[in-house]
Amino acid sequence: MKIGFIGLGNMGAPMAANLVAAGHDVTGFDTAGVTVEGVAPAASAAEAARGAEVVITMLPNGEILRQVADEIVPAMARGAVFLDCSTVDVASARAVAEQAQAAGLSALDAPVSGGVGGAEAGTLTFMVGGDEAGFETAKPLFDVMGKKAVHCGPSGNGQAAKICNNMILGATMIVTCEAFALADKLGLDRQAMFDVVSTSSGSSWSMNTYCPAPGVGPTSPADNDYAPGFAADLMLKDLRLAMQAAEAADADTPIGAAAMRLYEQFVEREDGAGRDFSAMLPRFERRRRG
Repeated sequence: MKIGFIGLGNMGAPMAANLVAAGHDVTGFDTAGVTVEGVAPAASAAEAARGAEVVITMLPNGEILRQVADEIVPAMARGAVFLDCSTVDVASARAVAEQAQAAGLSALDAPVSGGVGGAEAGTLTFMVGGDEAGFETAKPLFDVMGKKAVHCGPSGNGQAAKICNNMILGATMIVTCEAFALADKLGLDRQAMFDVVSTSSGSSWSMNTYCPAPGVGPTSPADNDYAPGFAADLMLKDLRLAMQAAEAADADTPIGAAAMRLYEQFVEREDGAGRDFSAMLPRFERRRRG
């Protein structure tokens, strides 16, 4: 398949590389001038998009997505698929989808879960909003870049699924870290804590798969001095998107809002910037009540 790939950052570069390895013809563009082995470089986003059957974007935010859409939609051939894998606000995803559909394109919003490791290993999960025909066209690409793609409904629903998932993740990681810090103060061994909780009603992905306590459970960023697998900065971004969506939908999300405020404090006023989102554990270790 002939593919244009726009945004060759930490996530986009390995995704594009996996498509090349699977035999696809990939032309790429990144404003930072990044090149990926096997990906033909383009001088602009429009050049990367021209003639492609599928154009994939992996961009930082909704504002940049809208700017790129303005550039590439006129360059894309009717019937092509605009596949956005960025994590952006629902309103931007739906606006870009309307723009693409008006130009005779299929539009998919398909944010991912799995981080850089999942992008490199080709084990991402895609949460996809958009039309069924576009989803079927893109499915072979999802199979190369990931292990699972779920069609969540019309445009914007992929972003809705992502922010709802990450609102749960942000809140459960915080309380997992709180519980380990409490266990320490109560004299409960961390391994014993893990052995109980990971097989009891308190189990969660944050505990079982991505345990924030070094040396406990499967290897995680905690075992690498909290170098980010999923940065606290990105968790804050996703929680803000969730709260923006909640306000627009008039949804009551007090725990999500509390999680956002804690990550704001951690990232913007403490030492959380550039660290993994599970580095909340050493934060709570140092703190006392009040």
